[in-house]
Amino acid sequence: MEFLDFELPIKELQDQIAKCKAIGNESSVDVTETCKNLSEKLEATKCEIYGNLSAWQKVQLSRHPSRPYALDYIHALCGDSFLELHGDRNFADDKAMVGGLGKIKDQTFMFIGTQKGYNTKTRQYRNFGMAKPEGYRKALRLMKTAEKFGIPIVSLIDTPGAYPGMGAEERGQGQAIANNIYQMLSLKTPIIVMIIGEGASGGALGIGVGDLIYMLENTWYSVISPESCSSILWRSWEHKETAAEALKLTADDMLQSKLIDKIVKEPLGGAHFDRDQVFKFVSKQILDAFRKLDKLDHDQLVQLRREKFSKMGTFQE
Repeated sequence: MEFLDFELPIKELQDQIAKCKAIGNESSVDVTETCKNLSEKLEATKCEIYGNLSAWQKVQLSRHPSRPYALDYIHALCGDSFLELHGDRNFADDKAMVGGLGKIKDQTFMFIGTQKGYNTKTRQYRNFGMAKPEGYRKALRLMKTAEKFGIPIVSLIDTPGAYPGMGAEERGQGQAIANNIYQMLSLKTPIIVMIIGEGASGGALGIGVGDLIYMLENTWYSVISPESCSSILWRSWEHKETAAEALKLTADDMLQSKLIDKIVKEPLGGAHFDRDQVFKFVSKQILDAFRKLDKLDHDQLVQLRREKFSKMGTFQE
């Protein structure tokens, strides 16, 4: 497992425990007490580090290469029941945007998600999780299909933003995102949004309009990334940590600003430390959200969703 710079004390203790156990296995020396003390110190160090994370450190955790991505969640939640659907019926099948039908227990959902890659080859294949216009049009097509058949929608967000390339702009990137936002405000089926990693800019908001919006504990949601914010304000990435604090982009900040509905806990150290546990947390939250939304009729869903987003932010004339 890879370790971030602020996690190095944890790595050192894990290495010491591994060496201690190796000595015990290879000799007659009793290392039980030493290993126990090191394990206790490891747990205390984890609690100290992960209990006092800065905004920038949470951004780093959200990008951890071992962190589960959208398809990991979908396959874990749905098993063999997931049927992926492809194409926007207009231009192409965007590999950064995935979607399809799947069941959690006996309930069918339409899953939409931004998907990153696991290595250099798959990251290029998935365009680093940055969807193009055809990706957002595919997502909208699937959401419209879900509405037609009365299937609730689950949106899993993990993207550094929409793809800013020339081809994407020529094919109407801004229009595709804007149309998704407009259409999602009127979809007559429950929409559950879960931010599982990065939630950046319109790339996230293009599939982020929902009745209930959740964030995993070590994720972020903002109009711009800390690096881009730093480069605009200070002409350098050196102030990214200051920018991360100022942007108020963590799950705690979002909940305090009433921009999300709940924070979903992660295992100590992040989702990648115990995938099975975080999959259970997410599955339970999705089912709880569905039971709550399923009690509302279609008109109530749309009305409450529109009111929810209309109340966000303040302004003066």
